[in-house]
Amino acid sequence: MDNPVIVGILSGLIPIFAAFAIRGEYQTTRRQVYIFKPLTTVLIILLAISGNGNVQPAYQTLIIVGLIFCLGGDVFLMLPERFFLPGLVSFLTGHIFYIVAFVVSVGFLFSWWLAPLAVYGVIIYAVLHPHLGKMRLPVIAYVITILLMAWQALARWELLASTPALLAALGAVLFVISDSVLALDRFRARFRSARVIVLTTYWLAQWFIAYSLH
Repeated sequence: MDNPVIVGILSGLIPIFAAFAIRGEYQTTRRQVYIFKPLTTVLIILLAISGNGNVQPAYQTLIIVGLIFCLGGDVFLMLPERFFLPGLVSFLTGHIFYIVAFVVSVGFLFSWWLAPLAVYGVIIYAVLHPHLGKMRLPVIAYVITILLMAWQALARWELLASTPALLAALGAVLFVISDSVLALDRFRARFRSARVIVLTTYWLAQWFIAYSLH
């Protein structure tokens, strides 16, 4: 059984650390970001590791590895501009591990969720396309991957109709929202509220996916 004390402590610390990281994004010095941004994701990884409910070991392992790659993405995106592409690749790899986790647990699923996700992908890419330059191919690969992740998570929830599957699906959808806002802010036009939206939805996404292991 899960240890409710450990889960409670981690779940209580995660929003506190996240709040410090988000606050740091709006300060002149980014010291709080460098400390609390990776630590927030580390806590989410520990939350995933502490899960020992009725889940397949392969599913848990793949989710944890995906979280670790996302932690790498967090670190890269805190560094100078030239590290943006390695950060993108780190998150892309994390999403691939999430996809494999969802597929390993129930198989590759086909569902009607593909249609709205595909429409959304076309729209968001059309908005970004004129501003991407040399980043067009990496962004196309990323958009396809994250929408595939959301598709399989939603199809899995539709099949299993369980709370853990719902949490994973919510996490996947929040990831799509987070990355969409990040892309719009980075490639189309900067806006002040982007950082709080991106990080809030990002950590909620990771928390839901990690908590699907409990």
